[in-house]
Amino acid sequence: MSEAYRKDNAYWVSPYNFKPEVLAQRPSGRKVLIHDATLRDGEQTPGVVFRKEDKVAIARALDGVGVDRIEAGMPAVSPEDFEAIVEISSLGLKSRIFTFARAMAEDIDKALACGAHGVVIEVPIGYPKLQHQFKWTWEDVFRKSVPIIDYARSKGLYTVYFPYDSTRAREEDLDSLLEGIMRESPPDSIGIVDTMGCATPEAIAYLTRKYKEATRLPVEIHTHNDFGMALATELAAVGEGADVVHSCVNGLGERTGNAALEELVMALDLLYGSPTGCDIGSLKDLSALVAELSRVPVARNKPVVGEENFTRESGIGVNLVVENPLVMFAVHPGMVGRKGKVVLGKKSGKLSITYKLAELGLGGLDDDRCGAVLLEVKDLGNEKRTLVTDEEFIAIVKRLR
Repeated sequence: MSEAYRKDNAYWVSPYNFKPEVLAQRPSGRKVLIHDATLRDGEQTPGVVFRKEDKVAIARALDGVGVDRIEAGMPAVSPEDFEAIVEISSLGLKSRIFTFARAMAEDIDKALACGAHGVVIEVPIGYPKLQHQFKWTWEDVFRKSVPIIDYARSKGLYTVYFPYDSTRAREEDLDSLLEGIMRESPPDSIGIVDTMGCATPEAIAYLTRKYKEATRLPVEIHTHNDFGMALATELAAVGEGADVVHSCVNGLGERTGNAALEELVMALDLLYGSPTGCDIGSLKDLSALVAELSRVPVARNKPVVGEENFTRESGIGVNLVVENPLVMFAVHPGMVGRKGKVVLGKKSGKLSITYKLAELGLGGLDDDRCGAVLLEVKDLGNEKRTLVTDEEFIAIVKRLR
């Protein structure tokens, strides 16, 4: 079995991820591009507003992490959005800059004026959208799409065709649209868009196969998290050959958010063996910046970037939290800019007390006094319904020593 599942002082994940039988279903080592939409879909989080200087700062940080593409916004939204994209495009970042567009020539012209490398052209295809919101048929979508795809490509823009709410499309509509687009005006790539976050990983895998067979184009996957499966559905698409994953930092996005950038990076690099080229050590600072500017705090147990991910209250194995973290965690805390941390409370044990005494330089206690301190710590944690602070612990030790 491959040793890809472990690296000293870095990570130790499941070896079963890399068994030949598993890799036969999900080849590893293939580069998957990351398209981050924090500056567009992330700002669509209700109540979130990024000003021009915010967008520039986030774009620089995304580039510093190493994302392949930055969806810098929708220039048609406002003059300030347009100006922000112009400035981001002028920074000389390594990341390619994309804008979001309706199937309208004026949106393509704005993308060009912004200096963008590419454009994501959205059109509806979900049946509830067509039937009740737009009063369109798939033929209407097709007729509106062809000239805009052709126009964008004729101007040298990398053109992503984005039929949204794909996962609620009637299959005959989706098949007809894909066939017509490939016949009349093939884009550069095409998106599967789970706008309502309502498809299972198996359904996304099915759609990825369908898209690849019908178009022979690079497939991009964009999902939302309404059922808590945005990450799983994007990885399911990767397993079937999707070439680009879409993300938002901290899982921002409409309603329940999009697939989280930091989770995608970690999963692709460590679980799938598909190197993203991203700087994992920079994810923490990027997350903090976006949390500050969006005013949406990160949950303390948020995967990858949560402050308490490497904190242990339970007494079993607490010494290993710092001494040998990969016994207690799949990822070494240092890999994401963290340190293992032992805290005291209702679930602590004698080993927790011994560890904390040494950490705080309080010296040792005999077994009886250690047990007495533990009882007080557990009682206080239970009474407070939270953790016991270092100051409270020191006071208990001084009283019972």
